[in-house]
Amino acid sequence: MRKQIAMAGSLLVNGLRSLFLVLCCLMVATLIYSISIDGLPFRMELLTPWMAATLVDFYINIVPFAVWIFYKESSWISATLWVILLICFGSVITSGYLFMQFLKLSPQESLQDPIYHVLLHDTNEDDTKPKGKHSPIVIARTLFSVLGCLMLGTLIYTLLTDGSPFRKELLTPWMTATLIDFYINVVALSVWVAYKESNWISAFFWIILLVWFGSVTTCAYIVKELLQLTSQDPLYLVLVTHDNRDQLTIYPSRGNSICKGGVRL
Repeated sequence: MRKQIAMAGSLLVNGLRSLFLVLCCLMVATLIYSISIDGLPFRMELLTPWMAATLVDFYINIVPFAVWIFYKESSWISATLWVILLICFGSVITSGYLFMQFLKLSPQESLQDPIYHVLLHDTNEDDTKPKGKHSPIVIARTLFSVLGCLMLGTLIYTLLTDGSPFRKELLTPWMTATLIDFYINVVALSVWVAYKESNWISAFFWIILLVWFGSVTTCAYIVKELLQLTSQDPLYLVLVTHDNRDQLTIYPSRGNSICKGGVRL
C-alpha cells in the first residue's frame, strides 16, 4: 500500500512539473509569435472593450498568485520582484514559479502530499496567529468580494455596450495571446481547486465555472473558503484541504513534516 502511495505521489509530482514546464514554454512561444506577426501589444487600437474586459479578468486572476507569492517567499525583496515579473509576464511567471516550487520538493515531500508542501512555506508557531489589529481573513474576504463584484460589473457593462464576445473580428493575434495567458493561469487555479475539493463532482463543477466565468469564479471560490475560517485563523489555512487545516490547527509548527491522522511523519 505504501509503495502504491509513493508511486502515485511521484507520478503526481512529475506530471505537474511537466505540465507547468510545457505551459511556460507554450506561453513564451505564443508571446514570441504574437510579437513577430503583430508587433508590440502597447497600442491603443488593440484596447477594444472586450480586450479591456479580458485584461481586467486576467489581472484579477493573478491577485491570488501575488498574495501567495508574498506568503511563500522568505523576503519582501524577492516577493516584490516575483510579483512585478508576474504583472509583466503573466502565466510565464505563474507556470515557471510553480515548476520551480515542485523542483524544490525533497524526495520525502514528493511522497507526502506534494501539493501541500508546495502551497505552504515552513512556519513557526508565531506565524499561526494574526498580527496587528485587523484580521487578514476579514481583509481577504473584503478584497476578493470587491474584486469579484468589479469583474461581474465589467462583464455586464461590456455585454451591454459592445455585445457578445463570441465574434470572429475580436479574435486578433494579441487577444488570442491574452486568452492563452489567461487560461494557463486558470489551469494552475484548477489544480488547486481539484486538490481542495473533497470529491471530483464538486471539483469538476468549480473548474467548469472557472473556465466560463474566470475571475468571478476565482473570487467567489476564495470567499467561500474564507467564510469557513474564523477571523482569528491564519490566512494560509485557506490554501489547504479541510483535513490538513484541522491538523495545522493542532500542530501549528509545520517544519518539514506533514501530519496524518494526528501523527507527525
